[in-house]
This record gives sequence, C-alpha cells and structure tokens, in this order.
Amino acid sequence: MKAVRVVRNVRDMHRVADRMRMDGLRIGLVPTMGYLHEGHASLMRQIGRVTDRTVVSVFVNPAQFGPDEDFKTYPRDFERDLAMVRSEGGALVYAPSAAEMYPDGYATYLEVERLADHLCGASRPGHFRGVATVVTKLFSAVKPHAAIFGQKDAQQAGVVRRTVTDLNLDVEIMVAPTVREADGLAKSSRNRYLTPRQRRRAAVLFRVLQEGRDLVLAGERRASVVIDAMCRRVSGSPGVEVDYVTAVDAEAFRPVEELGGRVLLAAAVRFGESRLIDNIVVETERRAVQEIR
Repeated sequence: MKAVRVVRNVRDMHRVADRMRMDGLRIGLVPTMGYLHEGHASLMRQIGRVTDRTVVSVFVNPAQFGPDEDFKTYPRDFERDLAMVRSEGGALVYAPSAAEMYPDGYATYLEVERLADHLCGASRPGHFRGVATVVTKLFSAVKPHAAIFGQKDAQQAGVVRRTVTDLNLDVEIMVAPTVREADGLAKSSRNRYLTPRQRRRAAVLFRVLQEGRDLVLAGERRASVVIDAMCRRVSGSPGVEVDYVTAVDAEAFRPVEELGGRVLLAAAVRFGESRLIDNIVVETERRAVQEIR
C-alpha cells in the first residue's frame, strides 16, 4: 500500500488539488472529525468508485461545538486514522490546525436558515452554522468534484446540500446509507464513550425507529400517534435521557402533522455523557403504490 500524504495548510492543499485537476483527475472528499470507523471506511469505498483520488479531511471543528459540549474530550487518534485511510486506498489526508482554519481576526460564518430550525439545530444552537462554515472552507481548500456524507447525519447532509445549491458551489453531494453494528446501533465515534451497560441499552435507539417505521408502513399517517409510540418505547428504557424523538419532512426537516411522501423518523438520546443520534427514512407513497397494485 502506498503511503498516505498528509497536508496541513490551505496553500499546500490548493497546490495539490490544482495539480490533480490539471492531470484530469476527479477528486472525492470525505469530511470527518477523525477517530475513523467502519462508517467512514464505507464512505471512502463508495466515493472511490466514482472519483480518481480520495481526500479525507480530519479536523475537529470547534465552531460546531457548544460551550458545554465535548470538544476537548472528542476522541482523537491521528495515527489510527492514517492507517484506516491507507487500508482503504485513500490518497491524501487534509488535517489543518484550528489556527489554520480560524486564524486571528477570523469573522466570516455561514447561516443556513429554516433547515437548521429543528432537530439538532434546535437542541444545539449554532451547530449548523459551524458545519456550513467548515464544510465550505474544506470545499474551498480541497476543490473536490464530489463529497460524501452519511445518512446518520441526515440534517447535516441537508444543510450542506442547501449551502452548495445556494452558493452555486460546483460539488456533487452524495449521501450514503448508515453503517450499523450487529444490533442496529449506528456506528459513531462517540460510541466509545458508552460503558458496557450503556452500549447494550443503546440498541433501543434503532429499535424505536424501526417500530415507528412499521407503524407508518402499516398505514398510520398521524405523526402524533407515531411519535407518541416511539416516545413511550424509548422512555421506558432505563438510563435514557431523550433530547428529541420526532417525525419530519425528509427534505425540509420540518415537523409535519400528516405523514406523506418521504418522512424522516429521527431521534437524539443521551446515555450518560453520550449523545447519540439516528434516523430512518420512510417512503410512504411508494408503499401506497404497492398496495394499489
């Protein structure tokens, strides 16, 4: 396996990206905050199928953490990250410092209205401001033709897609299916915070979403009924603190009263210090067509 090149600053990243583009290579970007796992590896493999060079960014972005969140304790293991990128055939890791991304005097941030009003945007004020800003800066540095995100972070992917559309950025946004553990728990860098007991209990998060999905596919169209059922299920699990459990429009991320079209069932819960998120997309119209046939 070839060694993975590490680039630390914007100037060098521009130079490398320009050379790849001049050589006619299609660049794919996998934006991450490091502590890579199988979910990230899956993203690398998928974008590698449609691009010539895969760039993985590793940057724990302070702008998307609130004052009482886990920025300082967020897991970091750069050598482990390099090993995974190498094993998946990645060409380059872009790993700027916070001072490189936000130098003294930095004063420009991006706000994406409406899409960030609910779900994690409501419980983590300023989070998506930080996401939109850092992703746009990564696009500017890496100059990718395509970038990929995971469905687990559906609202983040939606915010990024809106940013790209509104700012006329020439980047294709791909969204890949959530990669899960055997019991359904979505793979996440934050899973390492869980104690063994919390890890066993955390499987309830996916089960709650599955039960909500089954209700919708059985014909239930009242959002309140589906949400109440999911809330009762998760609230009955010991050691769980609910942030939100809800059903929203899968494109606009707005709460809905009647479920139709593409519905996103989403939940965020805490197990001790660990805040975990997950979601399932339900295609209600497709189900209706099948029933008519």
